[in-house]
Amino acid sequence: MGEGEPDSPPAAEKKGVEEEEDDFGYRLFPDRNKKPQSFLFRSLFTFHNKCQLMLRLTLETNPYARLLLEALKQSGCTVFNDRHFSCENCDGCVSGGFDAATSQIVLCQNNIRQQSHMNRVVTHELIHAFDHCRAHVDWFKNVKHLACSEIRAANLSGDCTLMNEIARFKFGLKGHHQTCVRDRAIRSILAVRKVSKETAEKAVDEVFDACFNDLEPFGRIPHSKADAKRAYRDFQNRDRYTANL
Repeated sequence: MGEGEPDSPPAAEKKGVEEEEDDFGYRLFPDRNKKPQSFLFRSLFTFHNKCQLMLRLTLETNPYARLLLEALKQSGCTVFNDRHFSCENCDGCVSGGFDAATSQIVLCQNNIRQQSHMNRVVTHELIHAFDHCRAHVDWFKNVKHLACSEIRAANLSGDCTLMNEIARFKFGLKGHHQTCVRDRAIRSILAVRKVSKETAEKAVDEVFDACFNDLEPFGRIPHSKADAKRAYRDFQNRDRYTANL
């Protein structure tokens, strides 16, 4: 699975120790293998109900999410709320994930408590979904492909805005945004793949420049909601411009 926001970096595997078979991060999303619960049970479950309400608000009002939904639709991958989103209980270190096997976004209802957090997680995972739609991404066997999408998600989702970094007590001067993107991409890979930290760092470094500068479908790095609104407006006008050529 692609990964959302790891709350703490997992320990890297020690060199020389034989690694266990990789489960591609599914251990972090235990509800993926459980029998679906009844609608009545889920409706009465506070976390699930709150997750669904916050998700709906994000999809209807957040400019990051609205742009990505429209971009996915134009790419031939229309997203449906009931089909492509699932609120579930997850491991304590993650907030969401993209399940490439089912083209479904998992939202960790036990870890997402605020609307701003939901906005960021949905955006992050929709970027993975967009990459899955537009490119032949080998999520399970090619760590460079995973690294590229994690770089793009960290860069474009708002994960590394100044306010978010200050809240994490991390802030710097020149080049801090790039540092944040690199660090979060590495952490995301380590959360869902049983690889060494050195392997994750090498994958991120090898594709960083190309993937950091791939700004589709935003056309810019949206550092705020105002930036995202402008990007959404520009995206909507793309077809209108080309139609007049």
